[in-house]
Amino acid sequence: MPQVADPGFKVLRVAAISMKADKWKVEENADKMERLFRRAGRLGAKVAVITEGALQGYVVMEAIKSPKRAEKMLAISEQPEGPHNLRFGQLAKDLGMCICLGLSERVGGDVYNAALFIDDQGRIRGRHYKMQFAEGNDPGWYFNRMGQHIRAFDTPYGRAGFLICNDRWDKTLARALVLDGARVIYILAYGDKSHKQDRVLVETARENGVPIVEANVGANLIISKGEIVARARGEDDITVADIAVPLAQSEEAVRELEREFLTRRGPEMKRRYAKTMASLAGGRDPNFGSFAHEASARAPADTKT
Repeated sequence: MPQVADPGFKVLRVAAISMKADKWKVEENADKMERLFRRAGRLGAKVAVITEGALQGYVVMEAIKSPKRAEKMLAISEQPEGPHNLRFGQLAKDLGMCICLGLSERVGGDVYNAALFIDDQGRIRGRHYKMQFAEGNDPGWYFNRMGQHIRAFDTPYGRAGFLICNDRWDKTLARALVLDGARVIYILAYGDKSHKQDRVLVETARENGVPIVEANVGANLIISKGEIVARARGEDDITVADIAVPLAQSEEAVRELEREFLTRRGPEMKRRYAKTMASLAGGRDPNFGSFAHEASARAPADTKT
């Protein structure tokens, strides 16, 4: 059911895509991703999130097992201005939809597990490298470097932040994003799909007062105002929902809420007054009506702000 914008929030339609990629098959995965993103666009999504490592198929565990596969992982990883980044930038522009892309990204001789936010004009607005790994880390793993920074970024729909899979278990990272101004958190995952994981993300959303959109291989989860508004289990599914994104702190936002409250207050106070007077009349209070008459005579003139 579409959410109605409440004061202090704006409604954003999002899509989570539970894509299962084929390991090592970059071009086949890219074609599949495009088909899924196009479907999300037809469903009205303004932001679409796909799974962790979707472009290359999340091959890091194979690379850990074999030095030759580690070299292959380096070879197929996307460079920052690589052809697939450009391809999905053009797709985002064509669809008028923001895309959250999961891939292995190569920087020099190192590889990072990356998430990119591409806006609806095809520009990369945010880049996040996974901060912690379930498999641990070794200094010699050039093919699996850890990120060193946790940052929010600006988007057409306000500031946002990324977490990748195991990042979501450390609530410090989510809190850091919100303190940096994130009004929504997008999670790309290939891992735990348990109800325990769902509960942790609901807790994270409530603690930080922001919606969360997770695309996991085989599961999608969308949380708004601290409640699950959409959840699906199954691979290659597209889950669409409206989320309530809190407005950023600003004097303009405060004044807007103030005006909204004052607009509602007059009719509401009249309704409550009528209810009170009816209650007093029913009880035959001997002073019924006298205070109301005196109070109206002393009422201040309307003021404008």
